[in-house]
Amino acid sequence: MKLKILYFATLRDRAGVREEQIDLASGATVAELKQAVIQRHPDITQTLDTSICAVNREFATDDQVLQNEDEIALFPPVSGGSQVPPTLFKITREAIDMNILLADLILPSTGAACIFSGMVREKTERGEPRETRYLTYEAYEPMAEAKMQQVAEEIRVRWVSIEGIAIVQRIGDLDPGTPTVMIACTAAHRDTGVFEAARYGIDRLKQIVPIWKKEVGPEGEVWIEGEYHPDADDQSS
Repeated sequence: MKLKILYFATLRDRAGVREEQIDLASGATVAELKQAVIQRHPDITQTLDTSICAVNREFATDDQVLQNEDEIALFPPVSGGSQVPPTLFKITREAIDMNILLADLILPSTGAACIFSGMVREKTERGEPRETRYLTYEAYEPMAEAKMQQVAEEIRVRWVSIEGIAIVQRIGDLDPGTPTVMIACTAAHRDTGVFEAARYGIDRLKQIVPIWKKEVGPEGEVWIEGEYHPDADDQSS
């Protein structure tokens, strides 16, 4: 059977490819796939031992049996916490506090920060005018945080001067005026990519992170559902 393998972050670097096809016998498991990957790319062995595997965008264990034309993604574990340089990513039901978030990113060398915050608007003028009573956000949380980590790693590849990165998405029922998402990037100077990096962060979050929204109008009507576009996933480098 033919399998499509996607590599992310350090696994991609060690394998030397972003994606490839591997042929295995029918009934092969994730563990057998990993052994086939190691045979092709010996440098990946140590990293693969602690990696996460997703089959068709669902987390998978080593004993899961694979099917023909499955898509397997291999990526590092999600820490969800501070690193050096600081990287924060999380899904939350709590209010997003910009000051607390920023404080976790500031280093002694930090001289600039760019923060993007999306929020629930009550009135929409673009297209057909309408009013919003509330938005409901939901997410497939474990994979959403893994994808947030991927976005942060893509930012660091493109803007090496970035120091801190935070990507936070709030879920649940959110009233107009409530912040829904926050992307923050810090650096030593304002002209080293913080504006562009923050813009890239929100654009990629809407492309590849499995988060959906439902917009409810004053009479309970549903205006919009969904923002997740998984087909846009393969843009990392």
